[in-house]
Amino acid sequence: MLFWGIILLSAAISVAICAGAGGFGSLAWLWMLPAGFVGSYLVLALAAFLFLVAACRVVDLEKPQEADSRAYRKITRVYVRFLVKFARVRVHTQGLEQLPSQGRFLLVCNHLNDVDPVLLLDVFADSQLAFVSKQENRDMFVVGKLMHKLQCQMLNRDDDRQALLVIRKCAEILKEDKASIAVFPEGYCSTDGLLHHFRSGVFKIAQKAKVPIVVCTVRNTKAVIPNLRHLRPTDVHLHLVGVLPVSAMEGQTTVAISQQVHRMMAEDLGPGLTGEE
Repeated sequence: MLFWGIILLSAAISVAICAGAGGFGSLAWLWMLPAGFVGSYLVLALAAFLFLVAACRVVDLEKPQEADSRAYRKITRVYVRFLVKFARVRVHTQGLEQLPSQGRFLLVCNHLNDVDPVLLLDVFADSQLAFVSKQENRDMFVVGKLMHKLQCQMLNRDDDRQALLVIRKCAEILKEDKASIAVFPEGYCSTDGLLHHFRSGVFKIAQKAKVPIVVCTVRNTKAVIPNLRHLRPTDVHLHLVGVLPVSAMEGQTTVAISQQVHRMMAEDLGPGLTGEE
């Protein structure tokens, strides 16, 4: 909506500028229209960016976020859609009909690039995803404050006690129907593009909250930034591989659940995209 809004408004402004300057009475429109469009686009894009910065400036990271912010959820949705369109990412989805129509869930996915959360927020825009993310992301410009308002939980990977508190908090968010939780069980971006070993502790979230696990895979997100630099579109594939119901987790250890989910992802990705365990 924001992307096309800026495009259409920029086009309208460039036509108005050209008409007002009498450009249509000569060949001047050949340079006035594109120049007016580019100038208008840059001004409007800057205005949209400044609005986002202003909205995030009032966010207090020290104040606990006890509920999902409807306003910041809408803002995030609009800007995420803009980023996907601006980067010319063409998302091909498969299996989304399996997504639970009611109730919360734990979404797990392989992790190839920093754009993965943006892609998931776009595809699952109606699911109110709150991510478990590394603590360093809390200090990211604009992003950290948006994550705070969306109830994302920051994890210190070197502090097991704090990690346990995050797991409990995520289970609480699910139980109280505040948001669905999204995690990357590998714990980091895959540097070689392969699926690697999971940190099984994140699956305690689903066990404690008694919610299903939605298993997804993504492909080719590593190509987004290089292609953007060369003004090329990128085809990204997101598969909802399956949903692990609560009944399937009863009596299972987190390690066993982790291994089952890993197998589901590995079978979908194929041997060429699965690392050695």
